Amino acid sequence: MRARTFTESGRRAQIVRAAIEVIAEAGYLNASFSRIAKHAGLSSTGMISYHFAGKDDLLKACVAEIEEVTWAFMQPRIDAADGHVAQMRAHVEANVELVGEHPAEVRALIDLVKNAGAQSAAVNGRLALFEEHFRSGQAAGVFGAFDARIAALSFTYGLDAVVATAAAAGTGPEELRRIGRELADLYVRATAPQPTGGTER
Repeated sequence: MRARTFTESGRRAQIVRAAIEVIAEAGYLNASFSRIAKHAGLSSTGMISYHFAGKDDLLKACVAEIEEVTWAFMQPRIDAADGHVAQMRAHVEANVELVGEHPAEVRALIDLVKNAGAQSAAVNGRLALFEEHFRSGQAAGVFGAFDARIAALSFTYGLDAVVATAAAAGTGPEELRRIGRELADLYVRATAPQPTGGTER
């Protein structure tokens, strides 16, 4: 395969950026090549066809770019957290705050998964990742006794619902931080070990 030149790589990135913004604003179903080309400031759709084999190819590039942006924002915060509980909190808070930092990427990914059947390795792999996180935390004694699979499902889809709602509402940064803390507090309480002895409450 011929290596892309610097100019070609830049043009490709420009098209992907424009596609993400169009999808975030108008939805995947309305994201035609002509609309994307206009948004990118291109004279015709031919430049898109030159860089991408078709809409599915462009879609994959958009998802890959969104994943890269997402994890560049979230991963350092997760890695800096010490321990299972802190890492869970960091993931929740960073994911919610991502809505304010990268709103176009969040809205575009939600639409792509819903309306285009986009497959995101990061999104699809979270369930197994969270389940393993809960199991290892239980083994370490920092999480209580519960079904790790059910907890992972609740964690994943609950977080997604909060993010999608905040993205649709255009929630501001300060409120996003509050929501992130509230949701993280909820998950921490729900997964904490139950106190032994005493009266049940």
